Amino acid sequence: MIRLSKSCLSDTEKQAVMGVLDRGFLGMGTEVQQFEDALTKFFGRPAVCVSTGTAALHLAFQVAGIGTGDEVLIQSLTYVASFQAISATGAKPIVCDVNPETFCLDIKDAEDRLTPRTKAVVPVHYAGGVGALNDIYAFAEKHGLRVIEDAAHAFGSRYKDKRIGSFGDVACFSFDGIKNITSGEGGCIVTDDQVLLDKARDARLLGVEKDTDNRFLGKRSWDFDVTAQGWRYHMSNIMAAIGLEQLKRFPELSAKRKSLAKLFDTQLSNVPGIELFSHNYDNVTPHIYVIKLQSGLNREKIREKLEQCGVQTGIHYKPNHHLSLYQDASKNLHETDEIYPRILSLPLHPDLSKKEIKYVCEKLIEAISGS
Repeated sequence: MIRLSKSCLSDTEKQAVMGVLDRGFLGMGTEVQQFEDALTKFFGRPAVCVSTGTAALHLAFQVAGIGTGDEVLIQSLTYVASFQAISATGAKPIVCDVNPETFCLDIKDAEDRLTPRTKAVVPVHYAGGVGALNDIYAFAEKHGLRVIEDAAHAFGSRYKDKRIGSFGDVACFSFDGIKNITSGEGGCIVTDDQVLLDKARDARLLGVEKDTDNRFLGKRSWDFDVTAQGWRYHMSNIMAAIGLEQLKRFPELSAKRKSLAKLFDTQLSNVPGIELFSHNYDNVTPHIYVIKLQSGLNREKIREKLEQCGVQTGIHYKPNHHLSLYQDASKNLHETDEIYPRILSLPLHPDLSKKEIKYVCEKLIEAISGS
């Protein structure tokens, strides 16, 4: 089976984990500090590591002061984790439409949904692309909104010659098992906002004030204070050890993802029934490779045929306004509803070979022509 996605690990990650196990300090300590330092150097500004990308988003919203009664603008076409992170604070995610060319937030639609309760806007960097990010920041400045970037797909991507995470308000990344780099599970918050950073460092450790400093010294806080709600969201040394080695390998992992995505483009360009994204892979490090099927094609039959040929596929994602918790029949999301039945994700991860990509394309074309 040619897998849709997978963790791509080398012996160096395994040896790093064994080093943590041998040392017997598995919680948050030296490796987490080293990983944060390495990420801070990578982005050119401070990073705070947490247990998941969802935790990064949740903490970012919470420490930015977003809570009960507030509203957050976000596209419906994203994984439910983004919405759960908002509603976990007591705030309400306001579903917005997407630009049909980028699958990123349609800022004009978002502006139509603005109310006095709106406190933040979330650009979701779909498939590693970032859309019209300048327009989003201009919109946020005009209306006094925080910008919390959901950059789970965009580690290593660039916008106007700047690395995502190196500029702007707040960016949140995911390091789960199949992301552009992985720490097994994990994520980080990146920002220049020192107040937000300090609050996030405490909040990831159950709100125990200044506990991060002690953990990095291999100590525990025994006499402490807690003044705000916190969570058990800290990263472990095991996760950080994997992440450190993955970060060292990132140039290789990124180059492979870009090369495979470009090969897909070459193989599938001008194929009847398929529309491709126009990503510039000099700037985009793709997390997933998504195509748009021609309207009227039966996506599930195509997926079934590919599965029979040993090719896994996916759907990124079921729109959140179709989920019971976030359903709102009053919302008109024309582009999202038109796009959703047509999107299909093809296998993409650094362990794939060019031969496998060509096989996937061959079988996809056969499945479309026979449907």
